[in-house]
Amino acid sequence: MHPALPKSYKGSFSFKIGTTSFIYPAGYVQNVRMLAPYLDEIELLLFESAPEGLPSTHKVEQLFNVSNEFDLTYNIHLPLDIFLGAPERSIRQFALETVIRIMDLTASLSPSTYTLHLPYDEAGFDNEQVKRWRDRLDESMKKLVSAGISGDMISIETLDYPMDWLEDILVDFNLSVCIDVGHLMLFGFDLDAVFNKHKKRTSILHLHGVDNQKDHLPLDRLTKENAETVIRMLKQYEGVVSLEVFSFDHLKASLNFLDNHRDMFLTNRS
Repeated sequence: MHPALPKSYKGSFSFKIGTTSFIYPAGYVQNVRMLAPYLDEIELLLFESAPEGLPSTHKVEQLFNVSNEFDLTYNIHLPLDIFLGAPERSIRQFALETVIRIMDLTASLSPSTYTLHLPYDEAGFDNEQVKRWRDRLDESMKKLVSAGISGDMISIETLDYPMDWLEDILVDFNLSVCIDVGHLMLFGFDLDAVFNKHKKRTSILHLHGVDNQKDHLPLDRLTKENAETVIRMLKQYEGVVSLEVFSFDHLKASLNFLDNHRDMFLTNRS
């Protein structure tokens, strides 16, 4: 038997609270069905582009039914093995086709956002190399838009480089932002600065603890300083917060962390 959360957190905060589809050692549908009574939204992790790594059409139908039953919404994390900025045109084309295929597959779920990694894949960090990478991303985004993909449905996740590198692309294609708070901590970025600059464009926060250069830990592993910064951010935010952890114990501890600060997040959100 898989343990259940002790109570529901639906509508408890000024933001929508969710977590990943990898909390229990089970498939997408089983995870979602276990979590749906307790949370506002589930982050469906589609980490691999291979067909066997994606939910079938039948499973998408089941996910749709669960969302209706429990008033649940979804966001979707696009695969990690696609590279829209890769030097090789064939790799970029595969990435484009994968994004379109997944968005078609999951359209019935009406996700709040599709989160996309744009890894920097050059060997160095000089201005010319960054420009070549951005030019390739610009070309890929133009093709996505030409295929009928609306830019505001895609949220670009903060990774190990400054988001300033993508400023023009975010604006030109009306892309959203996924602020991964753990990544910002791990790579030493200023949390307040990034949040304040991008909060109007941010559709989702990935929230997890960081300790000893390891991320995706429960929130109770945050330092006092980082915990205070996270609370300050959440008090200003009304979008989706996904607790990006991968076990029941880490989820429960993270929800307890938020519950201990419940008075700061009380809301009348319907």
